[in-house]
Amino acid sequence: MGRLSKLPNIGAALEKQLIEAGITTEEELKSVGSREAWLRILARDPSACLNRLCALEGAVQGVRWHNLDEATKESLKAFYHQHKG
Repeated sequence: MGRLSKLPNIGAALEKQLIEAGITTEEELKSVGSREAWLRILARDPSACLNRLCALEGAVQGVRWHNLDEATKESLKAFYHQHKG
């Protein structure tokens, strides 16, 4: 595993998806943001779920996704439903 997997919530599978989406470093992930990263993954994997989006946001913030504040979780949930129907 590479550098991305050192971030919270990023395992080997999600790291591979990020790399396939053109995001190869922590700096790129933070620059692109969780939402854009998730959209890039969704374009390749229609099974991309809300938990994956939350995991990406947690990685950007440097925390386990379970520890995201409620406002952030609600915002991510709204974004997810907007793009997944």
